[in-house]
Amino acid sequence: MTGEDHGPATEDRGPLAPLARPARLRPGSRVAVVAPSGPVPADRLEEGLAVLRDWGLEPVVGPHVLDGHPELDYLSGADADRAADLQQAWCDPSVEAVLCARGGYGAHRMVDLVDWAAIRAAGPKAFVGYSDITVLHEAFALRAGFATLHGPMVATDTFLQDPATREHLRATLLEPGTVRTLGLESAGSLVPGRARGILYGGCVSLLAADIGTPGGRTHARGGLLVIEDTGEEPYRLDGFLTGLLRSGALDAVAGVVCGSWQECGPYEKIRAVLADRLGPLGIPVVEELGFGHGPTALTIPLGVPAVLDAPADGGRCTLTLESPALR
Repeated sequence: MTGEDHGPATEDRGPLAPLARPARLRPGSRVAVVAPSGPVPADRLEEGLAVLRDWGLEPVVGPHVLDGHPELDYLSGADADRAADLQQAWCDPSVEAVLCARGGYGAHRMVDLVDWAAIRAAGPKAFVGYSDITVLHEAFALRAGFATLHGPMVATDTFLQDPATREHLRATLLEPGTVRTLGLESAGSLVPGRARGILYGGCVSLLAADIGTPGGRTHARGGLLVIEDTGEEPYRLDGFLTGLLRSGALDAVAGVVCGSWQECGPYEKIRAVLADRLGPLGIPVVEELGFGHGPTALTIPLGVPAVLDAPADGGRCTLTLESPALR
C-alpha cells in the first residue's frame, strides 16, 4: 500500500461535473465494514451487522476494525492498519460496498496512506459514512472521481435506534429509484430560491480543515454545498464558514443545503451565523433538511446532480436528485 498518489481526478476549474456512480446493491451483495476513524464498540457493531443481514446483505468486517490504538484511545487502530482495511476492502472484487462503522476522529491521519490510484483502478463502489468520514468523501470525489453516500454508520445510535434513518439508507442502497426527493418536514428556506448543481460536502469543520491539504478542494463552481456539524459553538461555526469564504472555496457555489447542528448551541444562534455568513452569497439556502448528527439522518448522495427548491412562500423545501444515487 502506498499513499503517493495525491493528484485530483481532474485539474480543470470549470463547473463541477457528475462523478461515477456505483452499482446498486442486491440481496446477497457482499459489503465490507471498516473503521477509518474512532474506536468501535463491539456490541453496537454486532447490532449493526444484524441489521445488514436482515436486509439480505452479506457483511464482512475489516481485520482491524476492533483493534483500538495502544496509546491514542480516540483512534480505532494504527493509521496504516485503518488505511489498509479501507484499501483492501475497496480492491476486493467480491465486495460491492464499503460501509463505515462510525466517525469520530482519525480520517485525516490515514487518508494520505491510501493508494488512490489503486482505488481508481478498482472502480466505484457504494461508500457510506458521515462526520469525520467527510475527509474520505472528499478524497473519493477529488482523487478517484467517485460519487459516495453521506449516510448513517452501522455502529452508531442513529442507525440502530431510528427506523426512518435505517429505511432511507436501505432504500438508497437497494432501491435507489424510490428515494429521489429528499427533505424532512422541518426543512425551511433560510434564503429562498431554486438552484441546480452537483452535491458535495459534509461536516463543515472537516471541510475547513481540508483547505490546503494534498488533494484538497480548491473550488466548487456550480456545486450544491451540503453542510452540518456537531459539538461546535456558534463562533466556531462562524470561523469554519469564514475560512471557507476567505479561501475562495465557496466562490460560485450554486446553493447550500444545511442539516443538523447537534449540540452546537441554541438553534437561533446557529441560524444567525448561517444567515450572516451564507446570506450575502445571494444563493438559495435551505435549513434543517434532515441529515447529519440529528435524530433522523437521511442519506444524501454526493457527486450527483440535484435541484434545490427553497420556496419563498413557506412551501416544502426539497432536494431532488436528477438521477438515482446508485445506477
